[in-house]
Amino acid sequence: MNNSKITLDALTVIEAIHKKGSFAAAALALHRVPSAVTYTVRKLEQDLGVSLFDRSGHRAILTPAGAELQHQGERLLTAARALEAQVLRVSTGWEQTLHIAVDNMIPLAHLAPHLAAFYDVHTGTGVQVLQEVYGGSWDALVTNRADLVLGVPPAGPMGGGYGMRALGPVTFVFAVAPQHPLATAPEPLSDETLLKYRVISVADSSRSLPARTAGLLTGQEVLTVPTIESKITMQEAGLGVGYIPHHMALPSLKAGRLLVKEVESSREGGTMSMAWRSGEKGKALNWFLKRFESEAVRAQLLTTVSP
Repeated sequence: MNNSKITLDALTVIEAIHKKGSFAAAALALHRVPSAVTYTVRKLEQDLGVSLFDRSGHRAILTPAGAELQHQGERLLTAARALEAQVLRVSTGWEQTLHIAVDNMIPLAHLAPHLAAFYDVHTGTGVQVLQEVYGGSWDALVTNRADLVLGVPPAGPMGGGYGMRALGPVTFVFAVAPQHPLATAPEPLSDETLLKYRVISVADSSRSLPARTAGLLTGQEVLTVPTIESKITMQEAGLGVGYIPHHMALPSLKAGRLLVKEVESSREGGTMSMAWRSGEKGKALNWFLKRFESEAVRAQLLTTVSP
């Protein structure tokens, strides 16, 4: 049997060029000399008898054949990396990488001391932190993009198989900028009044589960932004209104950059939880589960960031 002309190393090089946009940038990212990257690509092109990159411009652009190779190769690389992680887990019990998804309602600053304590253990496990919105946290766990999620609604996807612990309650306030017309409008604000004004909404980051929305009225103009932080910025600028988690709105409220308005149909709060796949036994995951055993430690994740 002939050896395959496509190697994982070659796929890694193709992936790096595609992401970085040039051979030189890819070489830097891979810690290789540019000539080695060029040789790998040319050798693969010769072996396959196709051109993988259009080099006529400033950026290295994939040809249709190259794009197909990159797309399918990405799946192979993902599988290979998963296999490496599994082998390492079997041999040492420590994951190669632990993926933690954090809902946007949890300030990432609150995770920093826990990460610092984990790195002090010198386990060799890398950590990748993902930031998700609404259903994105559950989606990250269900699709294996994350091993641990901090900040999910208690009602999980169908099928079960997840361990959960409550983090604490989240309450919402309807906030407007002092210069916004609704700042001086009589309260409580009716739906009919709110429909006249733009609302700022954070996009759900879910990739496979149904996307969620909250606090929107049918027919209302919407400005969609990627994070709650950007939502707060837009509302402070008077570009729109909407509900904000109280613990995240508090600094803006204290500084007078936002005002709380009472509405007739107020948005109910809820409980946020942490979740993980119950069958996982990696030592890094268990370290974090033990770290968050304390109800007080978990509740601290949903508090205001100190100035």
